[in-house]
Amino acid sequence: MAGSSSAYDVIIIGAGAAGLMCAATAGYRGRRVLVLDHANKPGKKILMSGGGRCNFTNLNSTPANFLSDNPHYCISALKRYTPQDFLELVDRHGVEYEEKAAGQLFCRNSAKDVLNVLLTECEWAGAEIRLKTQIQKVREVNDGYQVVTGSGVLSCESLVVACGGLSIPTMGATGFGYELARKFGLNVLPTRAGLVPFTLQPELKQQLAPLSGVSCPVDVHCHNQHFREPMLMTHRGLSGPAMLQVSSYWRPGDEVHINLLPGQPIQEDLLALRKQKPQSTLAQYLNQHLPKRFAQAFNELQGWQGPLQGCSNQDIEQIADTLGNWTVKPAGTEGYRTAEVTLGGVDTRQLSSKTMAVLDRPNLFFIGEVVDVTGHLGGHNFQWAWASGVAAGNEA
Repeated sequence: MAGSSSAYDVIIIGAGAAGLMCAATAGYRGRRVLVLDHANKPGKKILMSGGGRCNFTNLNSTPANFLSDNPHYCISALKRYTPQDFLELVDRHGVEYEEKAAGQLFCRNSAKDVLNVLLTECEWAGAEIRLKTQIQKVREVNDGYQVVTGSGVLSCESLVVACGGLSIPTMGATGFGYELARKFGLNVLPTRAGLVPFTLQPELKQQLAPLSGVSCPVDVHCHNQHFREPMLMTHRGLSGPAMLQVSSYWRPGDEVHINLLPGQPIQEDLLALRKQKPQSTLAQYLNQHLPKRFAQAFNELQGWQGPLQGCSNQDIEQIADTLGNWTVKPAGTEGYRTAEVTLGGVDTRQLSSKTMAVLDRPNLFFIGEVVDVTGHLGGHNFQWAWASGVAAGNEA
């Protein structure tokens, strides 16, 4: 990559998905680009994502798949760089991929394939990547910015902040991007962990702990947001795609409502079963529709005993309501330690939706997870990284 120098057209802080995409885009415009990161390897979160196979986009990604205090902000960038655009990029590099759940594209072999696409693009575009670099200070100067590092002072015309959020600190996540935003007078909205497993109150946790590893499809909702996906029991609480999705909408003290038999006419089933086989039990019914270990534990949790012939219509109505609307009040979440994303961040009302630049500082850009745009599970957050990276790279 480019030789050593202290003056660049563009310095990008953060060698993750958004930063590398931005670097290649700006480099292809003939800009002298330097990417800085304190980590020892680029794209660490790319490598660990999707179980090591990177769910790199979602073919069905739309602005409706994103949370933000300023929901219209993401529309422009997402329209101008689509999942199909990124798909064409990986196709050009010969990456083999597969569609798992509807629209969710994963590398067939390894997440390294997507990272290698980005690194190759950066190399072809002439963008330099410098790792293991601690940034001590960032200063605004007349003709741009100075970045003071442990190995010297660097200068640039345009500065792009792409250093992510607080999720998964073991991968090197810090709040540096938020500190930088505040230093330049920007509002940073409160942050919290998103796409994160729930923890349970001690009693329920103890009752469900033996079911760790059991998964079943559910329909979960909180604040009028519904997700029909698998739920996974863990030794700490509830996880799986359904719980991760709804966690982004959950706030401490909220209840989570879970339909354990989505699409099943539970009340009609039970009334018909009572009529046709009055000696049948709820345990037998649950065994037909839920994993056996979970069916047994849930039956014991509710204290349901005896044959259905002993249940009145009102009893059956209440049972159906419990199964179709199991209400759990989580103790909390596992927090940033296991969260896939950080909700909140740099207030997008201060940024251009076309270029990602600060409105009153056209050479200062914020992209990716550091801004207040957070996608649903399933490749949407990578699509935001690509789209916001390209938007800034075309301008910086």
